Amino acid sequence: MKNKIIMPIVLFMLSTGCSAAGNYTPGTYTGECAENEDGDYAVVELTIGEDNKITAVDFKSYEKGGKLKDADYGKQDGKIANQDYYNKAQAAMEAAEGYRQKFLETGDLGAVEAVSGATLSYDQFTECVDIALSKAEAK
Repeated sequence: MKNKIIMPIVLFMLSTGCSAAGNYTPGTYTGECAENEDGDYAVVELTIGEDNKITAVDFKSYEKGGKLKDADYGKQDGKIANQDYYNKAQAAMEAAEGYRQKFLETGDLGAVEAVSGATLSYDQFTECVDIALSKAEAK
């Protein structure tokens, strides 16, 4: 009987991305993910307040060599050489901003859902946040 009750609860928690609230030391923490096969990487800087809540999140993605992915991401030599590629690159940047906003809003990494076309950014964002939060864990 207990298994019939416990199993649905566990499945619900896994499917909704519930995560246990951590006990963090207030401050600002940085998490940088490893470079991918193309040399791209990302950095998250987050601030945790006295009330153990995330009060600020900054997420930046970089191309190989350290070039910030911004409004020019997807351009070649400052020009849009391939409109489709540029549109996809900018859509990925918009989705990445959505990841940042959702995490700031909820404080729950499980509430941040991957967006098609921006899964690399999602993976980088979640890895960076995990690293930053591990640094913030109260000892």
